[in-house]
Amino acid sequence: MELTRRQLISALSAAGLLAVLPARPAGAAATAEGSAQLLANTVAVFAGTAETNARPETAAKLAAMVATARAGLKSMDEAGPDELFKGLVLGTNDANLNTAYRQLYEIALATRAPGSALLGDVTVQRRVLDGLVWLHERYYGDQSKGYYGNWFNWEIGISQSVTKTLVLLADALADHPDLLTTYVASMDAYLRNGTDGDVNLDSRFHTGANLADITTNRILQGALLGDENRIRKALTDQLTVFVTIDPYHLRHNVTDGHYADGSFIQHGSVAYTGSYGKGLLTRVVQTLKILDGSGFAHGEELVPTVFTWVRDGFAPLIFEGWMMEIVKGRAVSRTATGYTDVAVIVEAAVDLASLAPETEAKALRQYVKYIRSTSKAPLDPATFVSPVSVVRYADILADSALTPADLGPAARSVAFNAMDKTVHRRPGYALALARSSSRISKYEYMSGENLMPWFQGDGAHYLYLAGQDQTEAFGVDYYTTVSPYGLAGVTAPVEQRRTVPELYGTAYYDNPGHPLNFTPSSESQNAYVYFPRGLADHSGGAVLGTYGAAAMVQSSDVGVRDRELLPDDFVVYRNATATKSWFLFDDEIVVLAAGVGGAEGRAGTTTVDARTARAGDAVTVTGGRRDGTPFTGPGEAELSWLRWVNTTRGSAVGYVFLDGGPVRVGLENVKRSRRVVRTSNPDTPVTRSVFSAAYDHAAGAEPAALAYALVPGASDAALRSYADRGPLKVVSNSTRLQAVEHSGLHLLGLNSFTQGRHHAAGVSVDGPASVLVRRERRGRTSLAVADPTTRRDTISVVLHGRRLRLGEGDEGIRVSAVPGGTRVEVDVHQAYGRSFTATLLG
Repeated sequence: MELTRRQLISALSAAGLLAVLPARPAGAAATAEGSAQLLANTVAVFAGTAETNARPETAAKLAAMVATARAGLKSMDEAGPDELFKGLVLGTNDANLNTAYRQLYEIALATRAPGSALLGDVTVQRRVLDGLVWLHERYYGDQSKGYYGNWFNWEIGISQSVTKTLVLLADALADHPDLLTTYVASMDAYLRNGTDGDVNLDSRFHTGANLADITTNRILQGALLGDENRIRKALTDQLTVFVTIDPYHLRHNVTDGHYADGSFIQHGSVAYTGSYGKGLLTRVVQTLKILDGSGFAHGEELVPTVFTWVRDGFAPLIFEGWMMEIVKGRAVSRTATGYTDVAVIVEAAVDLASLAPETEAKALRQYVKYIRSTSKAPLDPATFVSPVSVVRYADILADSALTPADLGPAARSVAFNAMDKTVHRRPGYALALARSSSRISKYEYMSGENLMPWFQGDGAHYLYLAGQDQTEAFGVDYYTTVSPYGLAGVTAPVEQRRTVPELYGTAYYDNPGHPLNFTPSSESQNAYVYFPRGLADHSGGAVLGTYGAAAMVQSSDVGVRDRELLPDDFVVYRNATATKSWFLFDDEIVVLAAGVGGAEGRAGTTTVDARTARAGDAVTVTGGRRDGTPFTGPGEAELSWLRWVNTTRGSAVGYVFLDGGPVRVGLENVKRSRRVVRTSNPDTPVTRSVFSAAYDHAAGAEPAALAYALVPGASDAALRSYADRGPLKVVSNSTRLQAVEHSGLHLLGLNSFTQGRHHAAGVSVDGPASVLVRRERRGRTSLAVADPTTRRDTISVVLHGRRLRLGEGDEGIRVSAVPGGTRVEVDVHQAYGRSFTATLLG
């Protein structure tokens, strides 16, 4: 059967995506018509239409537009010397210049929004155009004086505001006949990471969300100029963001973008679905709306690709309307994350549904309704970019025939191995796990944001409980009040680290004279300061049905390896040691750790969990000692189990201690300013009740082995039962092999970390590998295998006992009989850590 163009596009091939571009329009008239449609669509997207703006649901959005515009006009009236707006001194501050341009756009927007009190106000529009002239003459037009500070403002931010302002006021440009061409020439000149004033797909600055922003700007500039070549070139460049990244066959050496397992990466190595990823989603959906009916592209052919992003990349990371911490990069330190992040994704889903085929459209509309019904914070549609989206959202909520539905099952385990993250979900909870490796950064710090990030990629976990307001447990206040050395799940050395501003007096390390050329946006700054990678290859895991296994070898970052190459005053920090596994079941998350210690003679700590609650909440900690006597925290004891309860919120988490020494339990009110995690945060004091449970590792002690389980929602009675008749059995816990059996599920999970043959509970595997084996009824055995190093070619697993035959299996799986059992060989060559599954019969 011949592939349709839609099927070709869905295959995400680079060649197929180029089919989105139709033949060139027939002559100048067609170009002019298409350009006019692009501009009209753009105005409708941002300003709304007469029909949508007449709806009562858009009243708040319109009121906000007008209020913002009037405030901007008042600020212009009160501006002083070297200011267009009061308080924004220009000449040396690129952020102020970017803000000035944005405020001009916001004023122009109110003059084009039907229903606005400023609609068609020629006087206001002239003030905006005069402002554009004034800024260009004094602070933007001389490129030899510009381009100080953040490259983003010059290549993307300012251009976004200028371009949209010119689109909104295109009919008023007659009084300034050269303004359009003058600004386009300047915007091209500021595209310094490009080539000859255009996009450079080989530039590390022109990738992912950044590329989508730049190319959308250039599409609109081409429409304003009636320049078909500019539009088509920008579209061709933007199409590259739709191609699934193949890490073994990179195009333009770009690792930024969406991966086959749903991962999204920006900045080369940062897991970034919840920040840059949502920015890319927003931009491409807006572009699809702008292209609609213009004749320049078959935009509808891209919709299936974007739908898979939402279904496979975003939906697993959203829990009851909250975006998980593990994919926000430095944005975790901002005051507005979580529910606010998801509002952006909801708007994109609403608009995508208007473009999608009926099956996908219905799924998206049901998902929007599902988020609204499960979120513990109201979603304010007035925050949407487009009044049109506000109306579509209202229509979805009002559709009684639509049943709310998630885009995935309530019970699932998702291995985002391409970005070293794991999500495990059940109806009552979700666990998000942040891993790192030589491929993926340990954290992201930049521009005074996320000041104390050091351990966020070292197995930090976030356990979200159903029915709770997640702002009370996580978000910026979690990082503000929980010690950066005591994040949940982290093994850290006992030491005091200093933030980048404390170390160097600036928001970055400045040493342009060094051979590594440390400047604010240099590659060296990225590699050693902003988002350093680790040194270990081992980070990954397997998924079998709804169950999962994950593993990571903790390491120092590249700065420690390259200490001799770095300047003498550059500070590096060595990490603690640990080899860790997580086995993800229904009621329990079992964690094994071996080789644990502070390293280099230092003491260390391993935090089992850290939870926050409002300071006034009724929080209690109870437990049982190994000798059978009760425990009431805080304090330190040899514990069998522990339970944290927030009676006020009706939430609880249990902990079962399977192996290890005494556990130190803390419960205290912590008060800190949000500015401790981000220099631009308001100096707002936050008080939280902070619970912690941790193992301490003495300086110079032998590396420890630990085993414990998180049991969300468990009762005291259930936790007591684990010691006597619990289903969990630690089969092996060393730096070579870690394995756990769950007797109730008939499930064995194992992670091998070294080469050679490893044996556990009737299974042997040549490591390193992640393996899950479930021996089901009627002779069925299910198996999942993954390569957590991404470097192996073949993994061999032997199941000892009766001989089995292959029932169903992924391509690349071979089954053969061996003395005493069955060998399963799995071709994992260039699979980038994905799981291979098989069902064996016999």
